[in-house]
Amino acid sequence: MAVDVTDQAFINELIRKEKSGRKLHLTRFAIAAVLMLIYLVPFYYLFVTVFKSTEEYLSSGVLELPQSFAPFLDNVADAWRLAGMGRASFNSMSYALIGASLAVGLASAAAFGLTRLRLRSANTWFMMIFAGTLFPFQMFLVPLFFGYQQTGLINSWLGMLLIYTAICIPFPLLVLRGSFGGIAREIDEAARIEGASEWRVYRSMILPNAKGPMIALFLIQFTFIWNDLLFSSILATSPEVRSIMSALQTLQGTYASSGPNVVVTASLISSIPTVLLFIFLRRYFMAGLQLST
Repeated sequence: MAVDVTDQAFINELIRKEKSGRKLHLTRFAIAAVLMLIYLVPFYYLFVTVFKSTEEYLSSGVLELPQSFAPFLDNVADAWRLAGMGRASFNSMSYALIGASLAVGLASAAAFGLTRLRLRSANTWFMMIFAGTLFPFQMFLVPLFFGYQQTGLINSWLGMLLIYTAICIPFPLLVLRGSFGGIAREIDEAARIEGASEWRVYRSMILPNAKGPMIALFLIQFTFIWNDLLFSSILATSPEVRSIMSALQTLQGTYASSGPNVVVTASLISSIPTVLLFIFLRRYFMAGLQLST
């Protein structure tokens, strides 16, 4: 249908639609700007707090700019000393690195058996492993506590590593079961024809094709273990084995008089490893999310 571009009514309609589109874009931009400002308020509070001394924090407004950057190093020193963050950081790093690696590794082995070996009742085995995630973790605390007491695992490094590894297996198994199932079976068959064992098929054929999802899962489980407070506050209360989050909790208890500026500084320090790990593995993380969906 031909349109007369010289028609004044047609021109006015185009102008009206253009103005309407501009108003819509401006409205969306304003809403996005407001939401961004709301989102940035906690980060602003973090920034201005870590550079204040306790006296300055109590005497000035919460969102006022600090007078200088000098108190930051004192806050770091106080947080590190009062909370025992050196030992706690080492404990959490060992739990997170080893626990997440073991969980993803065991989950990959289980996923290989469930999807590539044609096991009988594979779905039943999967549901038995995954059923533990259907209940809240709080239900496990009482039997775990008494079981750990009877076996001598309470307040032990090994006990914490075992529970973190166990609770981190089901979710990677769920993801890798779908990822492994999407790999062509011709790869397995060709490798077996060449005389490769099942271990060789798993190690050389399947794992390289699931590198992205496995790294993404490792990062997710590492973050979960690093940020856990529930199990560490119940099963590891001694300073020798407690996690970084349990150490932060002591700043609000025994050393509550140290001031919010020290607590916020300690929280900032505790977030650095996970942020750096995500930055370092972001490329693999995004690729893994795309492959696992």
